[in-house]
Amino acid sequence: MTRHRTLRSTALALSSALAAVALAAPAEARGPAADPLPAVTPRAETPALHDDEAGGNADADDPAIWRNASNPDRSLVITTAKEAGLRVYDLDARQVQAIPAPSTGVPDDAPGRFNNVDLVTGLRLPSGRADVAVISDRGNDRLRVYRIDRDRPGGPLTDITDPAAAPVFSGSQDEINGQRTAYGLATWTDRATGRTYALVSRRERTGIALLELTATAGGKVGYRKVRTLDLPSAFRLPNGATWSPCAEPGELPQIEGMVVDPANGMLYAGQEDVGIWRLRADLTSAPQLVDKVREYGVPGVYDEETEECTPGADPGFGGSRISSDVEGLTLLTESDGDGYLLSSSQGDNTFALYDRELKDNNEYEGGFRVTASKTIDGSEECDGAAVLNTPLGNKYPRGLLVVQDGHNTAADGDGGRASTDFKFVDLGKVMDRISD
Repeated sequence: MTRHRTLRSTALALSSALAAVALAAPAEARGPAADPLPAVTPRAETPALHDDEAGGNADADDPAIWRNASNPDRSLVITTAKEAGLRVYDLDARQVQAIPAPSTGVPDDAPGRFNNVDLVTGLRLPSGRADVAVISDRGNDRLRVYRIDRDRPGGPLTDITDPAAAPVFSGSQDEINGQRTAYGLATWTDRATGRTYALVSRRERTGIALLELTATAGGKVGYRKVRTLDLPSAFRLPNGATWSPCAEPGELPQIEGMVVDPANGMLYAGQEDVGIWRLRADLTSAPQLVDKVREYGVPGVYDEETEECTPGADPGFGGSRISSDVEGLTLLTESDGDGYLLSSSQGDNTFALYDRELKDNNEYEGGFRVTASKTIDGSEECDGAAVLNTPLGNKYPRGLLVVQDGHNTAADGDGGRASTDFKFVDLGKVMDRISD
């Protein structure tokens, strides 16, 4: 994460200079800067996590919201904490379970590292249907599957991963240790067939794999690879030049944030330094770029000593809504079938909303910020986000938005340690502000 934060600091500085650039417009056609975005404040925050030895190398990354249909007040937020595994919270943002990331037990092997999480409601198992959390284990290049049972005495999550599950991308432990492994994640149940899949991206590469989840006779869950697809790593600009995002030598522009619209089976994938792609979740269609980051097309030179990219002159081909990294894609569905695709714009600490309707070509609908209240800081450098537009009991009667805070303000007496956490935001307040 250190290297990405270093590159991100360059992107943050560049984003400020590009904030008024229009999507794919030349410099002479740029319009005035957009009006300030509305702000919402969090209602609660989870305990701070510290990515150091004393804190168990815990680093907040990605959330998912599980609704307890029988008692919505007892719903859960399931999150990844990288090398520290999983953290599960109630709606008051109190921890109810912590699960370590498994390791091989060999000292020189990469440790387990949980990157992203998504949920499947009603997965078919031999014993009946069950809600499960699916995790991308970057450290072991595998998926992990946990059954959700809110009233289980030992904690709501139980590991039901098939021990025979193979690495997603790697052919050997040496490849796994190189960490070009399972990274971003989205689940999808095909309404036509009832089959359930996970779409998994690969760290430092542009590949996405479609994996079908499969249950064993003993009730464990594994997966089989159906197909893969590579998104572009180089792009032809309107001026005839070929551009690739600046990165450490050998790295390609990776994808992390992903979500599938269940209504039409479309996958939205955030290529962090490029923009948001739309394609069929079965990976059989040509990808279309829905929106570009402001930094799209800006040349850069990587400095080995500083591990930073020095940007060149902006040719004016980038977007005007989001700044790299694109992160935290999630879907806000409404009862009338409409709704929004929500994306975290990490480079400028904002969130962008796009119409989920294909007939409207995912038109940009607005954005917002999550800013500090009197007692809780806002969200900065957000990695992951999750939204659920369904009543969650008395605390969140109009739904919940959970966002990662990559630069959490440490509590007094914390010794100045860097920390991360998750912010809980009343979705009703978000909807009110964006509709004003």
